[in-house]
Amino acid sequence: MSRDRLGKGLGALLGEYLEPEAREGEVQTLPLAAIVPNPMQPRRIFSDGELQDLADSIRANGLLQPLVVRPAPGSADRFELVAGERRFRALSKLEWTETPVLVREASDETLLVLALVENLQREALNPLEEAEGYEALAQRFDMKQADIAKAVGKDRSTVANLVRLLKLPPSIRKLLESGALSPGHARALLTMEDPAQAADLARRAAKEGWSVREVERRASGLAGKRRTRTPRTKDPVVRALEGALQDHLQTRVEVREGRAGKGTIEIRYHGAADFDRVFELIAGLPVSEVVE
Repeated sequence: MSRDRLGKGLGALLGEYLEPEAREGEVQTLPLAAIVPNPMQPRRIFSDGELQDLADSIRANGLLQPLVVRPAPGSADRFELVAGERRFRALSKLEWTETPVLVREASDETLLVLALVENLQREALNPLEEAEGYEALAQRFDMKQADIAKAVGKDRSTVANLVRLLKLPPSIRKLLESGALSPGHARALLTMEDPAQAADLARRAAKEGWSVREVERRASGLAGKRRTRTPRTKDPVVRALEGALQDHLQTRVEVREGRAGKGTIEIRYHGAADFDRVFELIAGLPVSEVVE
């Protein structure tokens, strides 16, 4: 991604962080223990092999570019990374106790946009990490998708399509995150209303190596069958219970009655944060206690 593709305002703002140039006497030395990772970092997965290669390079050639940090809010002797997460992790691998740094003032918005841009330049984010970064910009800083697209140098439709992936059921998101499915496969599955059917189709697609076109064809066929079914009259008691669930969970709930007293309950959620909220209401415990 070329620098001139960044939005003019944010591009100018991020320029000194993307290619920090130290003025005379500006580089400081800080204890590595005084630095904490970027709290806005969207990337969750760092390859051990990639970090080891970087550590080997630093061991052989030294640290060619200092880390960029900002004073940690509310702390006189702590600093947060602004740029250089991979270098920071590699230095930790090498058990360095000190590191050269440039101290810069930076807002939370700058930290998040910079982390996205830095990772996008390296194509280091998986689709869900990228989508969650865009969603964080929208939620935390009230940025519109057009503004986000301009900031990171992508088309608005690209940003919109990635954010839509956050609506996928968790099982499909795991397949996407692992690389078993591509964003194209995932977008085809978004057309399906029944999450259980979509998850089943996703598992088969990953296992059998279906193309995106094959997933689109099968998803469209299942959706067509679903539309042609004659709707059943819902029992008034079931309808009342369905409404009570909706009131409690503050989201759409649909109870589908099957045969012999069996059926399914479908609960809608809108994004990762909303899924966590609904889960906690149902399970009575936070997601963090279930997923490490």
